[in-house]
Amino acid sequence: MDQPIPAFATPTETAAGATWHRYPTAAMVGDYLRAAAGLVPAVAILATTPFSEAGTIVLGGFAAIFAIFGLRTVLRHGTSLEMTDTDLRAIGIWRRTIAWAELDRMKLAYYSTRRDRKSGWMQLELGARSTRLGLDSRIAGFDRLVRRAAAAAAARDLELSETTIANLHALGLAPPERWGGR
Repeated sequence: MDQPIPAFATPTETAAGATWHRYPTAAMVGDYLRAAAGLVPAVAILATTPFSEAGTIVLGGFAAIFAIFGLRTVLRHGTSLEMTDTDLRAIGIWRRTIAWAELDRMKLAYYSTRRDRKSGWMQLELGARSTRLGLDSRIAGFDRLVRRAAAAAAARDLELSETTIANLHALGLAPPERWGGR
């Protein structure tokens, strides 16, 4: 299905019932700024100040970490997801497809940015055979993606961790009784 990928901040639905999801620019700005805040000073210092070999390696290592983070951000921002009744396709530099009928792994984790756990993000990891796909809650329509993945996991009778089950509950999804329904 080679059709143009729509530009949007919320998921869009096609006539065939597929939905498109991508990371809005506003959600990615912070990651771009963090990458630049680490990379630019490290490179500027390396370019203007002589260091010993050890100092150059350490500062170069920091520059490399921020460069990799920036590249990862660009790749994530440039990837769109197409969700259909039969599969989830990541379309970007690396294309991956997870057929719902082959789903064999699902993990939903919450990462808090505060001690009181009132702020943070969720990370959904899906797998089918050797294909793995990870996405976070900043993507447009994250709840819709999680709902469909949970339905596929239930249909496949996957064993989910207690953490994943608790996070499904936190999103207001009621997993099947055997998953510890509350």
